[in-house]
Amino acid sequence: MTSADVAQAAGREVTALYEAHALSLTRLAYVMLGDRPAAEDVVQEAFLGLYKRWSRLRDTANAPGYLRTSVLNGCRMVLRSRARRDDRTAGELPWESAEATALVGEEYRRLLLAIQALPPRQRETLVLRYYLDLSEEETARSMGIRRGTVKSATSRALAALGQRMQEYS
Repeated sequence: MTSADVAQAAGREVTALYEAHALSLTRLAYVMLGDRPAAEDVVQEAFLGLYKRWSRLRDTANAPGYLRTSVLNGCRMVLRSRARRDDRTAGELPWESAEATALVGEEYRRLLLAIQALPPRQRETLVLRYYLDLSEEETARSMGIRRGTVKSATSRALAALGQRMQEYS
């Protein structure tokens, strides 16, 4: 098989993965970042990285997990960059337009604000466990942490989220 054949096969496989997972990964990144263009950029970078490394994957069945981990790592990098620049107002959600803001229910907006105010690890565990409906084990693998850490971070996140939601009421 020539290198062109290998690249073409990788392109087909990554395209199929993109069609199957891009939307959910973009949603994941959006909940983590609160910024649609940044979320889309993170997801595109994850797919590009997968394409570049396709020939080195030991098990292509693990590609969705690799993408999830890449998206989380990309979100972490964006959040660290934002923290260094300190160019955002705390608690601000960057809605695209006044119409978009009106369409988003107040309760949903409060929930997003509360989730985005959580520490990164807590936010990640909630999003992976309850938004993407991953098991504790899958969440641990995606985040590169132990299952017990997922349990404790989830518990703390739910308690903090409940408290923040009461404050917003």
